Amino acid sequence: MVKRLFKHMFFPPLLLKKHFTRPLIEEIETAIRDSETWHSGEIRFVVETALPFSALWKRKTARQAAVDVFGHLRVWDTEQNSGVLIYLLFADHDLEIVADRGIAAKVEQAEWDDIARHMELHYRAGDFRKGTLEGISRVTELLARHFPPGERNPNELSDKPVILEK
Repeated sequence: MVKRLFKHMFFPPLLLKKHFTRPLIEEIETAIRDSETWHSGEIRFVVETALPFSALWKRKTARQAAVDVFGHLRVWDTEQNSGVLIYLLFADHDLEIVADRGIAAKVEQAEWDDIARHMELHYRAGDFRKGTLEGISRVTELLARHFPPGERNPNELSDKPVILEK
């Protein structure tokens, strides 16, 4: 608990900017926009630098934080309940993928977890670009298989990645 507290309380913001540069953020946005032409899902990508003290005191997990962000950003608010959140809690180096109920009915959480672990391997090696873009590509493949685009395929959620800094 103490080690985690220090990682979050003294997280250096420049570390995030080193790995998620403006060009990479733009590349992620483009990858999400392109992805959504292949399926009827909606993808959001969020990086949270660190959790506030109150969340750490309550021992909030990355999964719990991801579910909170999923609701706060209204990823659930799509016509077909087809939102997917890719959430990175940077201080913990923990990645979670949360899928809305329409998708969860067809895709097992184990498949999302496999994608998340694959992304984390690249992140641990310091390759945030490759990890993120390959992750989006694998999410695209899953969504295209289970949720092909219809004649009407509106972009219901922003494609722009979100950076949440404490």
